[in-house]
Amino acid sequence: MLDLIQKGGPLMILLIVCSLFTLTIFIERMIHFYCAKINARAFLQYVKEMMEDNRIQEALDFCRKTPGPIAHIFGVGLLKYDRTREEMTKAMDVAAAHEVVRLEKNLNMMATIAYIAPLLGLLGTVSGMIAAFQVIQDKAASGLVVNPGDLAGGIWEALITTAAGLIVAIPSYVAYNYLISRVDHMIVEMEENVEEMIDVLISGRGADAH
Repeated sequence: MLDLIQKGGPLMILLIVCSLFTLTIFIERMIHFYCAKINARAFLQYVKEMMEDNRIQEALDFCRKTPGPIAHIFGVGLLKYDRTREEMTKAMDVAAAHEVVRLEKNLNMMATIAYIAPLLGLLGTVSGMIAAFQVIQDKAASGLVVNPGDLAGGIWEALITTAAGLIVAIPSYVAYNYLISRVDHMIVEMEENVEEMIDVLISGRGADAH
């Protein structure tokens, strides 16, 4: 493996760094999504019961301790407990927008790596071919016969970097799309629960919606 990296030239180091970035982002996002996953129905039912018992501060503390976007959004709405429905909705929409940003953290970097990795491989291919033709030119200028072995270094660099670029890009692209699908699913879940959260807040304070 080390021999292949050496034959691939300096761009192989950059491609390895890109692959490590992708792996790190994927693992970090998977852990984040796992920790953020809760049973929204059970959560809302529990806080509704606390609100019906007028345990507002306890409900707020529970929201703060519960991980995930739904708990955070509900907590923001609970802080607007005595406001109009429109004010609560606006505050929760802003909170939801912030949660989307948190869910999508570093995904743009992963998409960038998936896009540039083949280009880095192509750059290595061009670099390798330039090196091969440079050998041919130097040999010809010296009146020497060009042997296949003389071109091996440049051809190795060209082929290895192309393969490495694809090896990094394909899993990165698959991982990116998988994570995006997870984010989309969580966004839909948030949107589906926002109205129910507002209804819980309204019914919990025993007032009519304004």
